[in-house]
Amino acid sequence: MATNENLPPNVIKQLARELKNLDETPPEGIRVGVNDDDFSTIFADIEGPAGTPYENGVFRMKLILSRDFPHSPPKGYFLTKIFHPNIASNGEICVNTLKRDWNPSLGLRHVLVVVRCLLIEPFPESALNEQAGKLLLDNYDEYARHARLVAHSFTHFKAVQMFNNGQQVYWLDWFKNQTKYI
Repeated sequence: MATNENLPPNVIKQLARELKNLDETPPEGIRVGVNDDDFSTIFADIEGPAGTPYENGVFRMKLILSRDFPHSPPKGYFLTKIFHPNIASNGEICVNTLKRDWNPSLGLRHVLVVVRCLLIEPFPESALNEQAGKLLLDNYDEYARHARLVAHSFTHFKAVQMFNNGQQVYWLDWFKNQTKYI
């Protein structure tokens, strides 16, 4: 695994700016974390979009940056098991932004938003998970049922807790392993 010493200083500076921006103004439904000793692996928790089989689930993914980043795209993987046409059983993500449409000017925010959008609009024509792709094309209701089943089995869910005559929303902070309240 690469460490910060293996990344060029200009890339480390760019990543630090992007990560600060992502922390201060996170994209909707996405929380980002990084190991300060290794900027080459970026972690994100992605909330399943409303109206999808992934709704209310929180999916962990990672982006692995090569020494050649940003001239070569990061590699994306879901760490949370998910049933989706464009996500292989090993978690590898197939989306054009991480392959042929990559452009060095694209930032981490763009990549993360595209991955979340993939949960809304899968592309079964370029399926890494052929079973999910075929089921999506042949029988959406069955695809959605199976995707929900896997999501409910393997994700963490946002929850609402009632106490002291009030409602308090909480989530588990995966980066520090503590519960935060808002």
